[in-house]
Amino acid sequence: MDRTPTLLGICGALRAASTNRLLLDEARRLFGPAMHLDADLRLPLYDGDLEAAEGIPPAVVALAGQIRAADAVVIATPEYNKAPPGVLKNALDWVSRVPGGAWRDRPVAIVSAAGGRAGGERSQFALRLMLTPFRPRLITGPEVMIAQSDTAFDDQGRLKEARSIAALTELMAILRDEALRTR
Repeated sequence: MDRTPTLLGICGALRAASTNRLLLDEARRLFGPAMHLDADLRLPLYDGDLEAAEGIPPAVVALAGQIRAADAVVIATPEYNKAPPGVLKNALDWVSRVPGGAWRDRPVAIVSAAGGRAGGERSQFALRLMLTPFRPRLITGPEVMIAQSDTAFDDQGRLKEARSIAALTELMAILRDEALRTR
């Protein structure tokens, strides 16, 4: 019996009106039918003393469980000062403390939307480096970097540029194939 894949969406921007949320919504739509999970990155700052005193916070355990349960993960990262946002790095640090290697062998696609002309290129590069020790199956391309993101979406939250739509469509098809291949 064929089962619907589970796609976890992680948005590195906390702002509700973020263009990375719009991009994540577009990625989900183009991924196709799936059970969609949303990660919550509103976690306490990683602190070894907090972990020693209180253990791993329940919200972190829940996030690691979502990653582990997902057939695939798509991460939408903004670029803040030439790097991924702190909340995304903080989440990676916390999840790394949960036993069991939640990211291991998980198909992961990275997309980005940013106000600058490079569309989050440095942020994606840095995020790939941050994820590498966890040994996910990072999808290498096509790269989806939406530049001048404040004008890249229409009134319905859809990408406007045909080239961006084509790249995101291809990336999500590859991610879906990886998710279905490995379950």
